[in-house]
Amino acid sequence: MNLRRFTSADELTAAAVALLARHVAPGPGGRPRAIMLSGGHTPLPVYRTLAAEGVVAAPDVRFFLSDERHVPPNHPENNLGQLTGLFAALAVPGDRLIRVHTGLPLDEAADRYHRDLQALRQSGARVTLGLLGLGADGHTASLFSPEDIRRGAGRLAVAVRRPNPPHRTSVTPGLLARIEEIVFLVTGPDKAAVAQRLLDDPDSLPAGLAVAAAPNVSLWVA
Repeated sequence: MNLRRFTSADELTAAAVALLARHVAPGPGGRPRAIMLSGGHTPLPVYRTLAAEGVVAAPDVRFFLSDERHVPPNHPENNLGQLTGLFAALAVPGDRLIRVHTGLPLDEAADRYHRDLQALRQSGARVTLGLLGLGADGHTASLFSPEDIRRGAGRLAVAVRRPNPPHRTSVTPGLLARIEEIVFLVTGPDKAAVAQRLLDDPDSLPAGLAVAAAPNVSLWVA
């Protein structure tokens, strides 16, 4: 795992904006591409800044999320709902967003997401970039435990039931292994210890297990 340290959250944000801008720009060959975005609070400044910069996504780029809370689209905890402004600014129409259909029962929503991600893969699209967060408890996406990792075997998306709702739909290690570049975005002193543990002993954390087969993983810390 590659480590990149930043002197401030603003510096990390600027670098992540530049990274995303490169990946949404037109690419060679016209082969379809996709980008995985993380939910949660850490990347929101990145998305707001990118939205303000007037960048337009190339027409061959599709987007999906690392995970989604099982709440209605207009709920404040809905990850896709928080990104509505970003996709509008990037001029991304709805048919280029692969979404979790939270109006379905949880298991059906996860099965639908798995099938939609499978169709993306079968279309020949490259997933060139994936952004991930890191919880203070060592989770990433909505993979909170080794059991969540195991239940995702052979799938691209899995339902995750939490002791306290909302429940979640999450991508799996099998999906993460197909992403060409994964970047963890980690900010704040409360994440310093778990970030170091991810570097030193990745197999001890769900986040490390989740990306164990991914070809190119970086940890950006501020």
